[in-house]
Amino acid sequence: MIARILGEGQWDVPEQHIEELNRLDAQVEAAVESGDKSGFSLSLAALLDAVRKAGSPLPADSLHDSDLILPPSDATIEEVRDLLSDDGLIPG
Repeated sequence: MIARILGEGQWDVPEQHIEELNRLDAQVEAAVESGDKSGFSLSLAALLDAVRKAGSPLPADSLHDSDLILPPSDATIEEVRDLLSDDGLIPG
């Protein structure tokens, strides 16, 4: 799966990490829904860190389509609320 973190680039994340990313995505979604700004910041940071650690960075000039697009690390809870779908940030 190709994951893009806005403002940072793309990572090729092996499928075996999707379950963990979905768990972290659920935490981000719960924090957004409850308006927990502190919890939101912590869970978004954990989700983005998991993508960076599990994935291999792709070259900046890579032309791969992203399977998933995540907000930047400095995104606000309001910005992420606008990005959320029924499945959270990570579809599936």
